[in-house]
Amino acid sequence: MFDYDAELSRYNVRLREAAAVRADDRVLDIGCGSGQTTRQAARSATAGSALGVDLSLPMVDRARRVAEEKGVSNVSFEVTDAQEHPFPPGDFTLGISRFGTMFFSDPVAAFTNIARALRPQARLVQLAWQAHDRQEWVSAIRQALAGPDKQITPAGLGHAAFSLADPAVVAGVLAAAGFTGVEITDLREPVYYGADAARALDALAELRMVDDLIVDLDDNEQARAMERLLVMLDAHDAGDGVWFDSRAWLVTAIRA
Repeated sequence: MFDYDAELSRYNVRLREAAAVRADDRVLDIGCGSGQTTRQAARSATAGSALGVDLSLPMVDRARRVAEEKGVSNVSFEVTDAQEHPFPPGDFTLGISRFGTMFFSDPVAAFTNIARALRPQARLVQLAWQAHDRQEWVSAIRQALAGPDKQITPAGLGHAAFSLADPAVVAGVLAAAGFTGVEITDLREPVYYGADAARALDALAELRMVDDLIVDLDDNEQARAMERLLVMLDAHDAGDGVWFDSRAWLVTAIRA
């Protein structure tokens, strides 16, 4: 299972600072993955609790197992879709998400449901990717596979990972869902893909970031593309692993 916690370690610090979980908070973590952000919130909410929700059964199973191993008792996890889950109305004092809110089929409906789960004046703090052309982890990989003499086809804003890339869209969705005081802050942090080029290559394969881009190439072209990709990954090895530049939005809002 790809280590998203390692990939997003620099952004995780920024999210924790912005969330500023209080001792008595009841935290809803949307798209919690393997539960790192939920566990951290629960540890800060010493007199409260944290619930992590995610669609991935393997990740939620891992989140539950790690929480039990680490003895975090005020945390729970559910395999569910935050867009539709019947959360108890007004049950949470804080909503957080580390890149877990970009994949809703109906963003207004999803954030309306999340707003319903939050108490009036509760905060929502989330991270979302900026546009694809501001992500080195997109452009460098695609260019390496395409080669120096070919035009790469950009991954457009229609791609789910970039569905919240436009600040105007984000502000409009949150306003329609019942949030006020929307603030959107530009963040720039590197993301981690592995301890070295070989392991970064394995990670890209696991994330299916390669196969679709070389499927139309013949065997020789595919081999050359993979050689270029490995050279590029090695060039991004900073001595403590393979890192790529990236940009994200830190989005905060208040449940009206």
